[in-house]
Amino acid sequence: MTNKNKKLFGVWMDSHNATIVGKEDSENGEFVVLGHVNNVGADSNSSEKTLNNQEIGLTQKFFKEIASKMPNIDEIHITGTGQAQEQFMKFLADTAQYKNAISSESTSNKMSDENLILYIAKYFN
Repeated sequence: MTNKNKKLFGVWMDSHNATIVGKEDSENGEFVVLGHVNNVGADSNSSEKTLNNQEIGLTQKFFKEIASKMPNIDEIHITGTGQAQEQFMKFLADTAQYKNAISSESTSNKMSDENLILYIAKYFN
């Protein structure tokens, strides 16, 4: 199967923000921004355990919201800063709907939506 018929996606993410890029039409569409997702982070709390549990819950919600913008993934490239990409790849691998998706990662600084579209398009060509 060529990349032309695959459902290809790219995500730039850090622990608080994500930009999702994909093709509008998998046959011959161009890559476009499908959405932005934000993780507001945990409230300040007096209990470290409560704060940690809240952060874990918010991170899972963040990952689910990103995944919801990509209903069927054949291949995904995740880029960004920090450890969020690795955690998101593990989330996808542990989720039945996405476990067969081919995923790759790289590290990159924050980029504009236009530059991310160019980066992902170049990656898949």
